[in-house]
Amino acid sequence: MKSCDSKSCASCASKDKKNKDEVIQCKLMRIKHKLIVMSGKGGVGKSSVATYLSLALAQKGYQVGLMDVDLHGPSIPKMFGLHGLLNITPEHEIIPHEYRPNLKVVSIESMLEDTDSAVIWRGPLKHGVIQQFIADCKWDDLDFLVVDCPPGTGDEPLSVAKLIPEAQAIIVTTPQEVALADVRKSINFCRKVNIEMAGLVENMSGLFCPHCNEFIPIFRTGGGRRTSELMNIPFLGSIPFDPAVVEGGDRGRPVIEDEVETPFKKAVFEFADAVLKRLKDAPKVAVAEDKTVH
Repeated sequence: MKSCDSKSCASCASKDKKNKDEVIQCKLMRIKHKLIVMSGKGGVGKSSVATYLSLALAQKGYQVGLMDVDLHGPSIPKMFGLHGLLNITPEHEIIPHEYRPNLKVVSIESMLEDTDSAVIWRGPLKHGVIQQFIADCKWDDLDFLVVDCPPGTGDEPLSVAKLIPEAQAIIVTTPQEVALADVRKSINFCRKVNIEMAGLVENMSGLFCPHCNEFIPIFRTGGGRRTSELMNIPFLGSIPFDPAVVEGGDRGRPVIEDEVETPFKKAVFEFADAVLKRLKDAPKVAVAEDKTVH
């Protein structure tokens, strides 16, 4: 099928008689690589990994979209300091928030009048919203679409697997055994639903002391690499814990926007490079690397 251009894509999205699956296919054909960020359990920093991977790719000059399908606990807009409801085009397409010219963000939080409201939905409603995030959003041409899924192997990852079958999963874990036991379930989930895995990343692998720079293995270390070897999937790297990441998330300013080089920032870009190496036919950078501070 020939890829849609911007005008025709908006046109087909606005036709009620157009099959929703065809609209989704039209939109996805304009996105070169789709990445699903998953975790077996909560509290491993999955949304932080999705946020910083998206931003690192954008800083390298790629066109990036970040889709937050954690419908019950969305946190992506806050981490980027994005506020307000999403706007709609005359063709009834949803306009994503634009954090920078080459980084677009969509989240259920940006569709709620009251961001403190509890989203109490069952599977079919969740599936419909994720469909809408793909079919009705004005993503245009992207090098990468990063999808932040909620923890576990429930409705949302199942919907993403069905709607974006060519997506590749990035599994997030922390080094301790309780997290590794759950991440093995995520790996087996991907295999059962035929999601290709780009690899596994170990988050919060330790802390570099801000005073002496000595490495402190808070939750032990190396468990992610051992699990990737045991489960026969690629290991994408280790990202250390950095208290500034928590502060940056609360302030809505990701810390890799700062000029200061830190072990965390270095690890994030090494992780992004490892992801790029894993992808077949990784797109070349279309625009100059943007170091503009938001």
